[in-house]
Amino acid sequence: MKQEQPNTAPAGAFQTVKDVENYARAKMEKVISGLEHEMASIRTGRASINLFDGIQVEAYGSQMPINHLATLHVPEPSMITIQPYDVSQIGAIEKAIRASDLGLNPSNDGKLIRVPIPALTEERRKDLVKHLHHVTEEHRVGVRNVRRDANEAVKKLFKDKLISEDDERRALDEIQKMTDGYIAKVDQLSRIKEKDILEVK
Repeated sequence: MKQEQPNTAPAGAFQTVKDVENYARAKMEKVISGLEHEMASIRTGRASINLFDGIQVEAYGSQMPINHLATLHVPEPSMITIQPYDVSQIGAIEKAIRASDLGLNPSNDGKLIRVPIPALTEERRKDLVKHLHHVTEEHRVGVRNVRRDANEAVKKLFKDKLISEDDERRALDEIQKMTDGYIAKVDQLSRIKEKDILEVK
């Protein structure tokens, strides 16, 4: 899933430095939420229903997320069960899981799908960490893009004589501090997830 780039706000849409800072903070928070969502679907050695967040099922003539079609449970650390609301969709759900890149092997008894979560091989762990680093870098770039937009907006406020040179300098420093904080948050989330992936249960 590609990291969604924050929408660029028109530099002239702000009247004060506070407006710019609020905009930047909200956009950076959105980058963090996107990262958490994407990380949830990266496998670790433990069963988690979030694994299926990115899977779409061909049902009722359109693509639907699994959790719109079924109840998901984790009855034990290495098993996920999926109970379709409508058993006629059981084949479509199973097919979507098989077609995903999660490497899982579901089976069903006509009413319930069982998905065993096998232990990760060392090679698979390394691949997942590589993927995690790629996802992390995309989101770091997302935070920096917000900084760039916010800096441009502050410079426009100065150019339009809405703020003084001192205000501009202070605002740029504040945006940099905010950026550093959010990049640190991205890195911390990445480290926690990496530890999770590499931990052998």
